[in-house]
Amino acid sequence: MGLTNSQYDAIMRIYEQRQLHNKDILFARYEEVYRKIPELKKTDDAISSLGVAQARKLLSGDNRAVEDFRKQQKKLTLQKKALLTSNGYPEDYLEPIYQCSDCRDTGYIGNQKCHCFQKAVIRLLYTQSNLQEILEKENFDTFSLSYYSNHYIDKKTGRSSLALMQDALAACHAFVNTFSTDFRNLFLYGSTGVGKTFLSHCIARELINKSYSVIYFTAFELFDIIAKYKFEKDETAGVMYEHIFSCDLLIIDDLGTELTNSFTSSQLFLCLNERLLNRKSTIISTNLTLDSLVELYSERTFSRITSNYTMLRLTGDDIRIQKKLMNREEH
Repeated sequence: MGLTNSQYDAIMRIYEQRQLHNKDILFARYEEVYRKIPELKKTDDAISSLGVAQARKLLSGDNRAVEDFRKQQKKLTLQKKALLTSNGYPEDYLEPIYQCSDCRDTGYIGNQKCHCFQKAVIRLLYTQSNLQEILEKENFDTFSLSYYSNHYIDKKTGRSSLALMQDALAACHAFVNTFSTDFRNLFLYGSTGVGKTFLSHCIARELINKSYSVIYFTAFELFDIIAKYKFEKDETAGVMYEHIFSCDLLIIDDLGTELTNSFTSSQLFLCLNERLLNRKSTIISTNLTLDSLVELYSERTFSRITSNYTMLRLTGDDIRIQKKLMNREEH
């Protein structure tokens, strides 16, 4: 993957810390259980002694040693589980603890990087950016409907800005709540400064906290990375290019603010089409009208979006201007 050595080392340190933490938890569990159930300690000692005894039998040429070992080990293991459950513990209470059972918290399955490693990469890149701070400020907990009015009527839909935002907010909550079961995509469009980016941040924070891999780019950043990878073979861009297609959720903010040309148009179609084929969710926000979207990115891109995305139109007064006016009044 084109990670720098320091980035790779940082991720592997996370795995090492995770392993040590889980070993500490398991050690504490053993101490607790041995204190409360002395008989279980005797059972564990018997299992350990059994292994040594069977090894000696094997060395002495006893052909039944392996079969005998398995039978006695199974008997003692069942006895151990029975002691745990009869004393109110789960039968797997003393099993090794893993955050990712697929790779057992090593980051690798054989010679291949585990899916959790890919998520660790994205989390690291987020930590090294300023997005973490933004998501702490812009999330569902800090979202307010007070900036949307029942009196501001959208001419195209005949609905108020408040009603449109209430529907959009409900759709965003549903997107998060059903993310693991339903494949969905969102297209947020409409007026400038009415909360499209804020809603994207809300979703990003929720899903990152649920350990999904989320990548957030402005359209300019997205196409800049693709260009650097395609034309300059930039290593860091190569890492991000791979994740653009494979991450659980890709967020493209402010589509249309980049320099639009045949390259960006073709790459947008490729990105969206590949993610649709692989059932990887995407959120797009833009100030463009739907007519402008067709003109800038072709009929086929427009068709992919309108056929496969939940279209959420937002309108109203620019919230940034509202906040400035409110600050002036306060001072």
